[in-house]
Amino acid sequence: MRIDELRQRLRALGAGPDHERRFLRLWVQGLPQDSGRRPLAEFLPARLRAALPQLGAELANLASLHSQHAGQDGSARLLLRLADGLTAEGVLLPRQGLCVSSQVGCAVGCVFCMTGREGLVRHLGSAEIIAQVVLARSLRAVRKVVFMGMGEPAHNLDNVMDAIELLGTAGGFAHKNLVFSTVGDPRVFERLPHGPVRPALALSLHTTRAELRERLLPRAPRLTPDELVELAERYARDTGYPIQYQWTLLEGINDGDDEIAGIVRLLHGKYAVMNLIPYNSVPGLPYRRPAWERAVEIARMLHWRGILTTLRDSAAQDVDGGCGQLRARALAPASA
Repeated sequence: MRIDELRQRLRALGAGPDHERRFLRLWVQGLPQDSGRRPLAEFLPARLRAALPQLGAELANLASLHSQHAGQDGSARLLLRLADGLTAEGVLLPRQGLCVSSQVGCAVGCVFCMTGREGLVRHLGSAEIIAQVVLARSLRAVRKVVFMGMGEPAHNLDNVMDAIELLGTAGGFAHKNLVFSTVGDPRVFERLPHGPVRPALALSLHTTRAELRERLLPRAPRLTPDELVELAERYARDTGYPIQYQWTLLEGINDGDDEIAGIVRLLHGKYAVMNLIPYNSVPGLPYRRPAWERAVEIARMLHWRGILTTLRDSAAQDVDGGCGQLRARALAPASA
């Protein structure tokens, strides 16, 4: 379901603009429809009031909780069941963050990612994306939403942008607390600056070497790291939000001193933060995370050379909850 389809349903039930705004605001904020000072009988049309129980059940069914896997870091991996029976993943992050999915599966095919192994199954509708936020808000407070779950948001751009607009208006989220993550699709740099809500941008870089990036992200747009950083820097200066560069640390692949020098060359003087994320191991794949001591050393060397750097563990490492792993385990019995 898309948000515009929900709007059409509301209008068909007699909702006017004020009714529609109130309904969407309460829904996206995870509040009951009878919240507020005015009783429903004094505000909503009778047909809409009568349809609320069924409509509420349909919206709750867009993304329901299949299972929850808590990590020691305060995060929790969520396996979500969609209305058609497919599953997607989300993550409750420490400090009131939430990671949502924009697709079931992914077409980019990053070689180190479990999600990319199954390819793209389908896009999520904008209402399905919002439903993940609503569900998460029923579990804990959510003040930040990052589009870093299953899928490449740029491949589902219309639905993602519609969801971001509602979250940044009726949802009450600060625009800088909505983070659009991408491998670097040019359409992102064309569309994001012109929306009514301009999110922060996270760019999956992973290497400063163009040939290596093509091997690691085989179906990403053929933009070089230098070209990506140039486009991202324009967006950062235009919005006032630093770009969050994502770098999955892979032992012996992108954790060498040559890459440290490359990062310094690319990002020195840029409005940017480098997020180093040691690899979340996936069974059956040949990639490993470097020793924690090496990861700390890389972060320190970048700091010393003037690159603002964070080093963080991938959420829910201790429950083997890397993106795509929960869904893969849930599908395993059916495919055995």
